[in-house]
Amino acid sequence: MGIIYAMTSIRFLGFIVWAHHIFTIGIDVDSRAYFTSATMIIAIPTGIKIFRWLATMSGSYLWIDVSIIWAIGFIVLFTIGGLTGIVLSNSSIDVSLHDTYYVVAHFHYVLSIGAVFALMSGITHWFPLIARILIHPKILKIQFLSMFVGVNLTFFPQHFLGLNGMPRRYRDYSDFYSTWNRASSLGSLISFLSFIFLLWILWEGFVNSRRVILLRRIISFVEIKNIRPPFQHSFNQTILTFKEPKEKKMKIWKRF
Repeated sequence: MGIIYAMTSIRFLGFIVWAHHIFTIGIDVDSRAYFTSATMIIAIPTGIKIFRWLATMSGSYLWIDVSIIWAIGFIVLFTIGGLTGIVLSNSSIDVSLHDTYYVVAHFHYVLSIGAVFALMSGITHWFPLIARILIHPKILKIQFLSMFVGVNLTFFPQHFLGLNGMPRRYRDYSDFYSTWNRASSLGSLISFLSFIFLLWILWEGFVNSRRVILLRRIISFVEIKNIRPPFQHSFNQTILTFKEPKEKKMKIWKRF
């Protein structure tokens, strides 16, 4: 229920914070104070969502596969983007950082990186079920690592460029910004190569035709056994197949 209330609050507050995009057009001080406060308030339900995601993972028995790793990467990068959004919500600071590369880094961490990482989590989880082909899990972890390094090397230096005053939407820049721009360009090249690597991984899965149904330890094996779409109430209860060692059970019994 906390997630539902948080999402509802974000939807409502999202309609009344639109002026935080136009802090520099000369609006009055009272309006700037209101839109600053309303934008900062969005951090409360957003924080509720993040902490509930973490609580769900910490209180569950997780199979650490590639889709979970992508989901954890999404939470990390989305949180970084949210923290920089709180910085930009202050109208006094936004006057200096408006239309700089700090803004570019902020919304790319929220949208371009956060949304893509969540999408990749869904693709790596559901692709074996849809295509009936297993993607090599170890190669996928290498691809995740390369993508994670590439996108952070691309967009994290842009925070420093924005803090140093480099404006966006300009085709040229001063030599003063060349170091961080080269790092960002290197990161974009790594990101592009990791995307090509992903296409190769999908192609390799189709060529080798590793059938998912033959594997017992795949996380979506329950979905594969059902017809698509499955009947409602296909399972009466969820049975946890994890078994503790006998020695551990005896120790627990001796405590009582």
